[in-house]
Amino acid sequence: MKFGKIVSTVLVAGAMALVLAACEKEGPAERAGKEADKVVESVGKSIEKAGENIQDAAKGEKK
Repeated sequence: MKFGKIVSTVLVAGAMALVLAACEKEGPAERAGKEADKVVESVGKSIEKAGENIQDAAKGEKK
């Protein structure tokens, strides 16, 4: 019984290693997703900056 669990564990670990190794190559969808993330982050920063400028203008401060 103990030997069977060890063999099963080794097989599962080996299968996981193969799956992870196969996932390392980045496909076009992955690249597009990363680019979309960059754009969304950039837009978010711009909106945040605009909000800060509006708050500063409301307080009478200039940057």
